[in-house]
Amino acid sequence: MSKAVFLLAHGTPDSAEQVPAYMRCITGGRPLPDAVIEEVRHRYGLIGRSPLTDITRAQAEGLQKTLGVPVYFGMRNWHPFIKDVVMKMLSDGVTSVVAICLAPQNSRTSVGLYRKALMEVAEGKMKIDFIDSWGDDTQLAEAFAARLRPAWDAARAKHGDKAAMLFTAHSVPAKTVEPQGDQPGDPYAEQCKQTAAHVAERIPTLAKGGWRFAFQSQGMSGGAWIGPTVEETLTVLAAEGKKAVVLQPIGFVCDHVEILYDIDIAFRKFAAEKGLELTRAESLNDSPEFIAALAKVVRPRLTM
Repeated sequence: MSKAVFLLAHGTPDSAEQVPAYMRCITGGRPLPDAVIEEVRHRYGLIGRSPLTDITRAQAEGLQKTLGVPVYFGMRNWHPFIKDVVMKMLSDGVTSVVAICLAPQNSRTSVGLYRKALMEVAEGKMKIDFIDSWGDDTQLAEAFAARLRPAWDAARAKHGDKAAMLFTAHSVPAKTVEPQGDQPGDPYAEQCKQTAAHVAERIPTLAKGGWRFAFQSQGMSGGAWIGPTVEETLTVLAAEGKKAVVLQPIGFVCDHVEILYDIDIAFRKFAAEKGLELTRAESLNDSPEFIAALAKVVRPRLTM
């Protein structure tokens, strides 16, 4: 039996010109208003291009070197698509795969859709061990804390108690976290806050609390999304007399448009208008600490 690891990620276009086709992938072909497409294209244009694919490739290469087994990666909404990578694995003789979504917290609208996309093309063709969530892993918390310490220490040195700490994760539609019939509510929101708490525990000046949590990047398609929003939280912090905010998105494991535009451009501008200096902890990307965390989660599954 040939075993492998399969990293699953959202996917991102290679250029702003590919945004319309990319958005059709996200919506399953459902049309979106031109204004929405143009706004997304504008955001990609401002950051040049998203490095998500390149970073995911580097994460796969680092994990393969660490584990000594083949590591593939596939995207749900862009190239290389999950279905195409599954076909590649089958042609390579892979018969058993440990699949892990590069979104540590479990939501029906994220991890659930990755699982569905994988099972539709691979079930019955190879053995699949799908890791539903790993946001509570201690080594993942250590990796986030290692990135947070320099940013938090710098803000504290400059602003003292006037510096605030804000953890974030991607928002999801409110209806997805509510109980559905006899099914319990989605665990996503609580898992996100749990990850943040594990990270804060590793920073002495945050261990006893005092940090905030908000959900970012609410969708543009209407309907209620879970909050509080980052903008609401920044407004509250400014009213409390804070002068600086350090932001760390613990729902993302690499740089992409929701970090490079939403945080580094939009939230930074909003914070400045409120009199707040906003800085961000460096993303995990393919750091040794993150590769070690991934390996810790995956390695036991390879021997099962």
